[in-house]
Amino acid sequence: MKNIWRSGIIFTAANLFVGMGNVLFQIIIGHRLATGEFGLVNTTIGFMGLLGLPMAIATTAITHYIARFNFSGDDARLRDLLAGCHKFLLRLTIGGSLLAILLAKPLSDFFHFPRLGLMVIALVSVLAGLWGGFATALCQGLGWFKRLALISILTVTLRLLFGALTTGKFPNADWAVTATGVSTLSFAVLLFWKQELTWPGKAAVSPWDGEFIQFLIVAAAFTGGQWCFTQGDLLVISRHKFLAADQDAYTAAGVFARSLPMTVAPLLTVLFTHRSAAHTHGREAVREQFKLLGLYGLGLVVGAAGLLGLHAFWLGLIHKNTPAANAMITPLVWTMVSVGLIQAFAWWALASRWLKLALLYGALGLSYWLTLMLMGNTPDNLLRIMPGAAALAMALLFTGWFLTLRKAAKI
Repeated sequence: MKNIWRSGIIFTAANLFVGMGNVLFQIIIGHRLATGEFGLVNTTIGFMGLLGLPMAIATTAITHYIARFNFSGDDARLRDLLAGCHKFLLRLTIGGSLLAILLAKPLSDFFHFPRLGLMVIALVSVLAGLWGGFATALCQGLGWFKRLALISILTVTLRLLFGALTTGKFPNADWAVTATGVSTLSFAVLLFWKQELTWPGKAAVSPWDGEFIQFLIVAAAFTGGQWCFTQGDLLVISRHKFLAADQDAYTAAGVFARSLPMTVAPLLTVLFTHRSAAHTHGREAVREQFKLLGLYGLGLVVGAAGLLGLHAFWLGLIHKNTPAANAMITPLVWTMVSVGLIQAFAWWALASRWLKLALLYGALGLSYWLTLMLMGNTPDNLLRIMPGAAALAMALLFTGWFLTLRKAAKI
């Protein structure tokens, strides 16, 4: 139980450093890039998140099963799972490269990217992120949170250095987005611990059974819902072709609002890993997990209060302290508070294998995104809809989570 708190605190502290590094990155590009280019960087990164959904789905499911197999001592299934993932990633990288060649132009036209080169950079970065996702699943599933914290710090350091060096000479979105792709090189540090990924030579037992496939499907719905709640609005503004000034103001406000759940997200990562492991479902473990959940909620609320009180200061740091951006901060903050709480209940449900509740989260996320896509055709309409829609989704999921929790306690 002590390890849960130590892991959570260390990982969160590292994430705070990463968050400050990402803010510094936004400060650099906010001062150097022309109007419209700053917003283009952030909408492109949101688009990369959409393309990275399949890997995010796999990462979630693989993390869950690595934790189960590792903590239960099922080395044979664990070894077979990792070998299968490695082989699949090689094939996916080759196939993804061919798809990127074919789809770069159509995707660029559909999402109104001003330059084909920017789309190519985004696709290449997504392919590089495949291996980063696998490495993340390894670290989370094996409980290597200190090592994952180190990798996170290396990632933001590479992003900062590359972004600072290139955008000074080439002040456009292309090089700023490239910095995000280059930062995935930090995962190469895992090669130092490669020898720790070997297990005694037992007969391999395939984990790819019906249960795993079922969980993978549910993880797909879960991950899709997560993207819809946290990044879907960025493609809404891209699809509806907001004016360059409005896009800059919206993405600037969104940088800080989205940082609220992201800053305390490591607590949920630790919670998910420990709850996924079979031995962490005792009463003592559950009490500690509740404390971790409470700490997450407290961090979310305190961060929101700080952002609402100092939003002009933060926006000024990235050279976007405009009336439009200031007006957008408040509805985005309230939206992200609801989204952060939704994520907490959803991660708990998925780790507990409450599959119907995880599917509900995915359905709520899709409904939320479609509502924004259909009705958020202007910044005013979008910001009027988001807080209420997110709060309603949070209330529905919390009700399901609370009822399921009470039922599980009686069993």
